[in-house]
This record gives sequence, C-alpha cells and structure tokens, in this order.
Amino acid sequence: MKIGVITDCLKIGHLAAIKKAGELGFSGVQIYATTGDFSPWTLSDEKKSEYKKALLDADLEISALCGDMGGHGFQNADEVPERIEKTKTIVDLAVEFGASVVTTHIGVIPADKKHPRYKVMLDALTECGLYAKEKGVTLAIETGPEKAAVLKMFLDDTKGGVGVNLDPANFVMVTGQDPVEAVELLGDYIVHTHVKDGIMLKKTDPEIIYEHFATGGIEALNVADYFIETPLGEGNVDFPAYIAALKKVGFDGYLTVEREAGDDPVADIKLAFDTVSKLI
Repeated sequence: MKIGVITDCLKIGHLAAIKKAGELGFSGVQIYATTGDFSPWTLSDEKKSEYKKALLDADLEISALCGDMGGHGFQNADEVPERIEKTKTIVDLAVEFGASVVTTHIGVIPADKKHPRYKVMLDALTECGLYAKEKGVTLAIETGPEKAAVLKMFLDDTKGGVGVNLDPANFVMVTGQDPVEAVELLGDYIVHTHVKDGIMLKKTDPEIIYEHFATGGIEALNVADYFIETPLGEGNVDFPAYIAALKKVGFDGYLTVEREAGDDPVADIKLAFDTVSKLI
C-alpha cells in the first residue's frame, strides 16, 4: 500500500502542497478537479506542464482526482446530463496525468431499488463507469450516507468502471457501521481509500445530513451536533483492524490522508502519515 494526501487539506494551494507532500514523505496526492485552478476548464497547457514538473520534482504521482461536484450528486434527473459530461471530462484529465481513479460523492442511494431515484443514479453511474473503463480509469464512489450492503447492491447493478473510495470515518460518523465490516463487503470494489478519523455524537437519518450538505455545504449544518472529525487515533476508527482488513481483501492501493478540520492540518496530516506508515 502507498500513502497519499489530499492537497486541499494542507491549505497552502495545490503547487505548494505538492512540494510539501514530497517533503513529508508521501507517495502521491489527490487533487480536486471540479473547481479551482486544477479543473479541466481552467487548466492551460502551460499550467499542466507546471503541475507535471512539480509532481516529478517532488517524486509524487496522483493517487486520484476528486470529481465531486457537490449538491445532490447524480440524484436529480434534470442535473444528470451536465454532470455526466463533466465527469467524463475529469476522467480525460485523469488519463492525461496518469491517474487511474476519479473519486466522487454521488448522493444518497436508496435501499429500495423501486425508488425512482435509484434508476436515475444507476443509469448515470453506468454511463460514467463504462466511459471510465474504456479509458482505463475507475470512477470510485466515496462511502458516506448508505450502509455498505446498499452500496454493494448498487455497484453490482453497474456494468464496470465503477468502484469504491472507502472512507472509514464516514461510516463511523454517519451510518455507525464498522469499517472492517464494510471492507469485507466491498473488498472487490475498493480502488482507493481515505485516512480519516471521527466520532458519531448523535445518530440521525443520513439523508438529513447529506441534504444539508447538498443545499448549503457543511456550513448549513451544525455537524458538531451529530459528529466530529478528529485527528487520527482520537476517533472511533480502529485503524490497525481497518488496515488489516484491507490487506485481507487484497487491497494494495492508496491510503490517502484527508483532514478537513483542525487548527494545525500539517501536524495532523504528519501524525496520520506516521501512524499509518507503521501499520502497512
């Protein structure tokens, strides 16, 4: 396994974060590609060359691009066509930078296949997945609002090119599911993971939490009422057991550090790197 970090989490800009990640000993970086200066719609050929040189100089590769467009993901039929085309464009950018994974949140998958939203989401992910597969890329759904069994049911209905970006903290903080159990269920689909820790404070319907995120971002919800993200080791993710489970199912990809909270992200990211390095 290799260890990566999300450049945004270092809070110093992508190019400076790439340099810092190299200095900290990481093998790769995950970069947001939906907005900002690394999106396909803003990257000039000159900028692409600058990023490629920065990655080379830091001896890093891209573990994954983040293609998360926020909002309701692929839930709303009227938004889906545009999001499909944008996802395909991000897949093309991943190919150009030698990345084999694009991660994204897709919305809340209904547990009932008869729910009209299920077909809308399935049709969208099937089209995106087949496009990604043709390009040698996997579109990885980040774990979040649904239990692993529901996500597996959905994945089994796609036709290739769709996998999982497993975030253990999202299971712990939102659904209350044991990440080890999730790895066992989703093992064949896991192509990328996040290293993040957290605690659930109050159980609630994940639909409520993700609706707040969709309509107003994290600022629209007092998440501290429901969960908190913590530095690694201070939450309820059992990382030794989690990583052992990943090894057991044969995962040999990236463990990418994500730290979205805290006053000293670099210190927290270094702590995560040091901790995980001893476990792999």
